Amino acid sequence: WSNHPLQHDPFALGVASGQPRPQSVVLWTRLMADPGQPGAALPPALIPLTWQVADDEAFSRIVRSGTVLADPAQAHSVRVLVEHLRPARPYFYRFIASGIASPVGRTRTAPDENAEVDRLRLALASCQHYEHGWFTAHREIASLDLDAVVFVGDYLYDSSKRRFRLRSHEAEQPHTLDEFRARHVTYKRDPDLQACHAAHPWILAWDDHEVRNDYAGEFGEDDDLSPAEFLQVRTAAYQAYFEHQPLALDQAPGPNGLRMHDRFRWGRLADLWMLDGRQYRSTQACNGEGIAGGHLRWRCRELNDDQRTMLGPQQERWLEDGLRSATGRWKLIGQGTQVSPWGIPGPAGRRVVYSDGWDGYPRARARLLDHIARHRLDNVVFLGGDVHRHVAAQLRAMPGDGRTPVVASEFVTTSITSAGISDALMSLIRRSNPDILHARSDERGYMQLDVTARSLHCVARATGFPVLAHSNLVTQARFRVDSGRAGPQRE
Repeated sequence: WSNHPLQHDPFALGVASGQPRPQSVVLWTRLMADPGQPGAALPPALIPLTWQVADDEAFSRIVRSGTVLADPAQAHSVRVLVEHLRPARPYFYRFIASGIASPVGRTRTAPDENAEVDRLRLALASCQHYEHGWFTAHREIASLDLDAVVFVGDYLYDSSKRRFRLRSHEAEQPHTLDEFRARHVTYKRDPDLQACHAAHPWILAWDDHEVRNDYAGEFGEDDDLSPAEFLQVRTAAYQAYFEHQPLALDQAPGPNGLRMHDRFRWGRLADLWMLDGRQYRSTQACNGEGIAGGHLRWRCRELNDDQRTMLGPQQERWLEDGLRSATGRWKLIGQGTQVSPWGIPGPAGRRVVYSDGWDGYPRARARLLDHIARHRLDNVVFLGGDVHRHVAAQLRAMPGDGRTPVVASEFVTTSITSAGISDALMSLIRRSNPDILHARSDERGYMQLDVTARSLHCVARATGFPVLAHSNLVTQARFRVDSGRAGPQRE
């Protein structure tokens, strides 16, 4: 326990909130002296700090407060579950250590689960490669009047691409806990990302680059790491991710990994499921035993193995049961990638698919969409990321089969900064997949979602690649989904 006052501002990484529930929210910060201050360091001991939640930004009406200890074993990160709040309310929060106050954050609780709610406003974002550009999109998201940010994976990148480098990671690819912590610090110090965290509660899913590209469960790509070494890397990555995000205490990583799948409710208007498509999946089809990694496949019988799963059997059942019993008008499903088929014609009339996405798990996708069709579930909208393109698509009971009905809608956000595919390949994907109503990979950005009882509106915001500090975003496309009618319609 440190009784020595801190000599420097310890809030270089800002503040964040998440897990918005009707009467609670999770607050986060990590104490860390600014690396730019000479001689700045934290004592290797428990450090007490005060947290405060108020009705107003001036903190003249503090409604909840307390003390928490920042533990060096957790990189001096803290999370506070603030309970006994009022539903559907904005709140302001801050931390204080040694008389030094953090930046002020703004958060919001969810409505009561039985409340009639007029509106839900979300930003959908994904794939923020630090080296590929500036997080200008987060600056715009921070300025919006939103209920939450839904982030669906690739919060950071373990790897580099020198071809697109505009600014540099702090070091080479991380392997150890300290190295993953340093990678998170690089991202958290970005002022636009800090502003977006401080402005809204975040609801998080993850994908692969928080650990390693295209990893699957306990297995990584065939590289220099043995299976045991990959598990050590994954353990370090999971711990660092937990330390740097506003996750709940009961999500702390342990022997069985880190639970990321979760469900959120926004009164009687909407239910939101956040899925984990990495931790429980089968390895990608037609790889060697125990080897992960996505590849282009067109001769691969294993693709159609009924036992293969993207989510794992337990998570599949959890989602199906939840969808069937949901009382919200809208059923939103946040997950890491594109659900709609996007394969292209290949040799001998075969279809070429990329095995890391849902195209590589067609039977698992068919099970989920068949469940939606059989139980006549209305207003199901999938929200995804990963593929670095804005997409609006309709989802059929049998994916890609135009003879079967459209049973759900899909919106996929492009990347915050990460580079997309070529225009020629994007054009071929669109021509080969008529259920994709819109797809552009040449621009970066995010999506705005505005949900009401009658309709869900999606605005795709975008700017050119690479994203510069002064880049401005414009509206690339607008779509609407009407309640009771599956499939996006262009506005």
